[in-house]
Amino acid sequence: MLARRIIPCLDVKDGKVVKGVQFVGHEVLGDAVDMALRYRDEGADELVLYDITASSEGRTVDYNWVRDIARALDIPFCVAGGIRSAEQAVKCLNSGADKVSINSPALERPDLINELAEMAGSQCVVVGIDSREMALPLPKSVEHFSDKEGQPSKNVDYYVHQYSGDPDKIRQAGRRTLDWVVEARDRGAGEIVLNCMNQDGVRKGYDLKQLRLVRDLLDIPLVASGGAGSTEHFVEVFDQADVSGALAASVFHKKIIHIPDLKRDLRQAGIAVRL
Repeated sequence: MLARRIIPCLDVKDGKVVKGVQFVGHEVLGDAVDMALRYRDEGADELVLYDITASSEGRTVDYNWVRDIARALDIPFCVAGGIRSAEQAVKCLNSGADKVSINSPALERPDLINELAEMAGSQCVVVGIDSREMALPLPKSVEHFSDKEGQPSKNVDYYVHQYSGDPDKIRQAGRRTLDWVVEARDRGAGEIVLNCMNQDGVRKGYDLKQLRLVRDLLDIPLVASGGAGSTEHFVEVFDQADVSGALAASVFHKKIIHIPDLKRDLRQAGIAVRL
């Protein structure tokens, strides 16, 4: 059995790690390089570093910052933030990143996924998807149908959002999550990170239902993001959603969960992890 990955996520703004709840209300938690080193020493399997305002500000990630992280680390790390061309992605990889993750730029121009896979290889291409469960009004042609309480039915489904790093610019992308997952897979993504926005930062557990739906569509690794609050949540997401990795932020940043303890407990629960 392949070892499941424990992945701290560092949302970076102006060189500092920040964290909010459901993508708003960010607080500064520390220096990005210092926190990356801490997680290396604690036994993280890899790191994800998001320059969270790059896309909304129309710029790409700072390559000097990527090089600083690469010089400090000897574990894999993935970089995300405003990467809009294969050339920019390759420059990130040449600066020391092991993978690049694209989110809003891929929604702006889906061919970007194909271009990155062709130039860098699918193994380097991660597509991040910010997904929220929403109830949208049905078209007028069918709105006369009602639910059990007699209220007008709603189109409850999962929908993709973009520019989630900026609370003033975040918006729905006009795509169903499951449709976008399939398209990203078919275009050459080597891994999907599903950020379940309803669970983000609230520490009540991963969205197992949504993750299982996405897992059933994929033959590439799926990483769960959003909702970790206890060791039991990690056990559940590996056991019940069969994800390849579990990403978390605030529970690690604030030392609510320590990675060595988490890995010990996972092994005791029968989950294969790298010590």
